[in-house]
Amino acid sequence: MNVVALVGRLTADPELRQTPQGVAVATFTVAVDRPYSSKNTNERQADFINCVAWRNTAEFLSKYFNKGKLISVEGSIQTRTYDDKEGKKRYVTEILASNVGFVGSKAENGGGNFAAAPAQNNNYAPQQPAAYTNGSVEDFAIIDDNEDLPF
Repeated sequence: MNVVALVGRLTADPELRQTPQGVAVATFTVAVDRPYSSKNTNERQADFINCVAWRNTAEFLSKYFNKGKLISVEGSIQTRTYDDKEGKKRYVTEILASNVGFVGSKAENGGGNFAAAPAQNNNYAPQQPAAYTNGSVEDFAIIDDNEDLPF
């Protein structure tokens, strides 16, 4: 199974282009914090992950997202090769984004009324996002550090 889920910040505005056949494609990079910090400096580190989105997802991304905005990306890992100008074979690993979405409050995202865009839905129209409620403490189980984990 090839499934990827990322949450991070865009390092630059998405770059929207068109193929010769007129298909929209956007490339972008997401900075994803690692779950730990460096021992020596106590600084958080991040991975910079290259992503590509096609068609409606690409158009949605370039319209509503810009540098520094928090983004969620769902997709799969894709690898490809090409020959550069000197004839050397280059290898590329990137995330093929099937869904992108906002993370955070409406105020942080410009207050718009829109939902994430599915990659293959050619009839996509922005919709009101689903209402979410905060969970309660009863939703979580207390795990004693001395017990074995349940997985």
